[in-house]
Amino acid sequence: MRVGAACDIARAPRQGVTQRTDTTAVRKDLRTADGVRIEARYEPYAGPATGSGTAGDPGAIVLAHGFTGSLDRPAVRRAATAFAAHAAVVTFSFRGHGRSGGRSTVGDREVLDLAAAVAWARAQGHRTVATVGFSMGGSVVLRHAALYRAEYGRGHAESTFDSVMHRGRTDGRTADPASARDAVGAAPPAHAPTPAPAPVPAHADATAHTDADADAVVAVSAPARWYYRGTAPMRRLHWAIQHPLGRLVSRYGLRTRVHHRDWDPVPLPPVAAVPRIAPVPLLVVHGDQDPYFPVDHPLSLAEAAGPEACELWLRPGFGHAENAADAALLDRIGTWTATRLRAPAARPHHGSRDPHAPRAAGSTPGHAPEPAPDATEGTDG
Repeated sequence: MRVGAACDIARAPRQGVTQRTDTTAVRKDLRTADGVRIEARYEPYAGPATGSGTAGDPGAIVLAHGFTGSLDRPAVRRAATAFAAHAAVVTFSFRGHGRSGGRSTVGDREVLDLAAAVAWARAQGHRTVATVGFSMGGSVVLRHAALYRAEYGRGHAESTFDSVMHRGRTDGRTADPASARDAVGAAPPAHAPTPAPAPVPAHADATAHTDADADAVVAVSAPARWYYRGTAPMRRLHWAIQHPLGRLVSRYGLRTRVHHRDWDPVPLPPVAAVPRIAPVPLLVVHGDQDPYFPVDHPLSLAEAAGPEACELWLRPGFGHAENAADAALLDRIGTWTATRLRAPAARPHHGSRDPHAPRAAGSTPGHAPEPAPDATEGTDG
């Protein structure tokens, strides 16, 4: 694992302040449902005018970066620029990354960060929003799509979102040792023990719970199972997030603040999330030269989703995530996503913007359950 210069975490702008960085892009601090401050950036669509099934709305792409990334990293900016030729783009830094608050839970509570970014994209007036995630971000967009299902509303979300609520430590263990050996990505620390779900903090962003579902999903270089250690880069990554010295290296060398507590219980793994995503369009992209996750990961995801619900691209020569994605691949992903966002027969958005949408009895469409505040917010490690 390469270690860069010591981390210099700049002071974030005041909470709730929207800052215009140039004549088009807008930066804003968002608040997640558990009270974590997330830095985000919105860039309008840079392509030609559209006039298809969304009445001129090009839709928006929310880009979820990989572990140790942030919205200002060159690879993320390059991907955002490529996607802006196809739709409006929202980039953000996951908790514990960049200038966002809190500490990384390596794909667990990051679902709440993505939900806040999706809701902000819809607040810009976009009727359709797609999520595109790389590596850790890929696992997050898959779990987010399964947990935030507008057509089922809150009743459905509560049955699955309980996997976001955790207590205590697991130290990489599950109830079934065999499943732990097979089980995704980084062996992941979670947040500090929390009480039962509590109301959203008063300072939470107003969009944190509404309109947070995705209309199309793309997972690039995503893991399928938790705790994978079959490659040398993944063994180094496990050390960086589970060992105290490794977390120091992550903090000061990789500019990523990782929480010291492990998951307990283990969240819904990506391979179990993908069957719940349909009918939302799903694209899985992976390279045959990925040094982190071999091709059995995307094959497992595609098989679990089913051939009618998922499209799989296995790219010869492609390595891992946004750092390895070239202009041609990014453009192709942008084209696929834009086509789904603007399709005249696209899935109508339910929830708060469609009063005629069917809803589960006793549910509030478009809302996810309210997790307890994150105990890491306001801390520095």
